[in-house]
Amino acid sequence: MTRNPQLNRNGELTHLLTLEGLPYEIVTQILDTAEPFVSIAEREVKKVPLLRGKAMFNLFFENSTRTRTTFEIAAKRLSADVINLNIGVSSTSKGETLLDTVDNLCAMNADLFVVRHSQSGAPHLIASHLNATGRTHVHVVNAGDGRHAHPTQGLLDLYTIRHYKKEFRDLTVAIVGDILHSRVARSLIHGLTTMQVPRVRVIGPRTLLPTAVEALGVEVVNDMREGLRGCDVVVMLRLQNERMKGALLPSAGEYFKHYGLTAEKLALAKPDAIVMHPGPMNRGVEIDSTVADGARSVILPQVTFGIAVRMAVLSIVAGN
Repeated sequence: MTRNPQLNRNGELTHLLTLEGLPYEIVTQILDTAEPFVSIAEREVKKVPLLRGKAMFNLFFENSTRTRTTFEIAAKRLSADVINLNIGVSSTSKGETLLDTVDNLCAMNADLFVVRHSQSGAPHLIASHLNATGRTHVHVVNAGDGRHAHPTQGLLDLYTIRHYKKEFRDLTVAIVGDILHSRVARSLIHGLTTMQVPRVRVIGPRTLLPTAVEALGVEVVNDMREGLRGCDVVVMLRLQNERMKGALLPSAGEYFKHYGLTAEKLALAKPDAIVMHPGPMNRGVEIDSTVADGARSVILPQVTFGIAVRMAVLSIVAGN
């Protein structure tokens, strides 16, 4: 059996690259570790010394405000030193390779890389390079790579679901929208199946669903009203226009009519169903403002939980 590249020989998490294949026990450990970190935000002094003396480099080769900021806050609350690199004007734009950049930063005593890249597999490539060159004390966390994975978003979504629903068993979770281009959806599906959620539905037009997505253990529904019936959790996704090639949709208005979440459509889900969204939201495209700002929306708590979950991930991978 091939050893999971995310785990060391003792089975401890040393890199977080994907939720696919991550053991149930590790996912549970991360969610449990995040629990006490949520309350740190309410303290006067919002710091703990778990990563004091560690240097974390934010390597964002793709734009992101929310993810980069929450990683930065998480690391600073753990007392790590955080270095944000402006990749657009750094050495990579002068022809230096990704691995050259990593080697140079390792020479500056980096302990942790948080990597976001438009190419699927970039964080995995860095982790493999570090392992192959014997630098097993340097850790990699994937902050989103291409269409492949966004594991910390998947984990904070799992945390949010567990927070409001207490248990994963007996839940019906619907993920609605642009599944085809969404690394968030892919990570969440792997997380939900690992946590043994019995019913996961993906809802969207055929043009925005991956071929053979059923192989991931999900039920495919093209009609939103039918798909929302009896759901406990509704996760809305934005249209990833920047990753679309060709005309996959007639218009934003037509999309909203069939796949936008309105109060009327939400009424088909269970009365205590929660509404989630990884952000950024496109109001009036995939979600109506009355729902986004309504009593059943947990979109802002997701952001708060995101800091705690990223604290948990950083403390586990770099604190082993």
